[in-house]
Amino acid sequence: MGGTNESSISEFLLLGLSSQPQQQQQLLFLLFLIMYLATVLGNLLIILAISKDSRLHTPMYFFLCNLSFVDVCFSSTTVPKVLAIHIFRNQAISFAGCLTQLYFICVFVDMDNFLLAVMAYDRYVAISHPLHYTKKMTHQLCVLMVVGSWVIASLNALLHTLLMAQLSFCRDNIIPHFFCEVTPLLKLSCSDTHLNELMILTVAGLIMLAPFVCILVSYILIAYAVVRVSSTGGRWKAFSTCGSHLAVVCLFYGTIISLYFNPSSSHSAGKDMAAAMMYTVVTPMLNPFIYSLRNRDMKGALRKVLTMKFPSK
Repeated sequence: MGGTNESSISEFLLLGLSSQPQQQQQLLFLLFLIMYLATVLGNLLIILAISKDSRLHTPMYFFLCNLSFVDVCFSSTTVPKVLAIHIFRNQAISFAGCLTQLYFICVFVDMDNFLLAVMAYDRYVAISHPLHYTKKMTHQLCVLMVVGSWVIASLNALLHTLLMAQLSFCRDNIIPHFFCEVTPLLKLSCSDTHLNELMILTVAGLIMLAPFVCILVSYILIAYAVVRVSSTGGRWKAFSTCGSHLAVVCLFYGTIISLYFNPSSSHSAGKDMAAAMMYTVVTPMLNPFIYSLRNRDMKGALRKVLTMKFPSK
């Protein structure tokens, strides 16, 4: 390695599914494959339905469309490599490939985080200020929030990737995980990792905490607005528009907090893999189902897409 990186390791070995008994490996491979196909198909259907139905060209569905795109990219960063390792029996990933994967994972985790926050703000404006909704949530503002999220997510990911690239890896090169994740990599380094850990707790922590606080405040204000609604039916209708989003928020933040905001001594390979699988594979797969099952407009748009007739040649 050139520059300040004195690593003597040119590649890592991703244990992934190989750490499990042979019979479980086959089952997990099939599970990963099914979930990945469901994630890609489900989210692409959401994107297609929103783009084809003019009634869904609103801020809420604009953000949902972006979330679906991010979820497809997120799963595609990790799952194909897992499947390839099982098929070709080659667990190796180059040092550069590992850092590249780490970069994109950081980007898409942050994007999920930011999009959930702007979606919470969108619901707050829709419920608390319905008469001014179109004036407040302009298309320009929505685009600005999404572009700003991409910029911040990319810069944060670049920071952690560059810091990781400066570390030396001269011990074991086996990663007990199915992708290049921060915690296992820090454990393998024979350099001082205090700066990396400090940046995770401060910069990355702030980037995770700020949107979480935004979501929390938005829902407190939403609850206050819903309580003031006189009719029970009106209250239920107002809060039901947030139910899907709230479910995704709990699922996403629950796994992120359990994985990243615990002392490194409390981490184990099994627990980390299970938590990582939840937010990299399970959550992106469930999002299309959560957002469409109880949404009449979304179900109607999906029905139109699924019954589309293509012109014959």
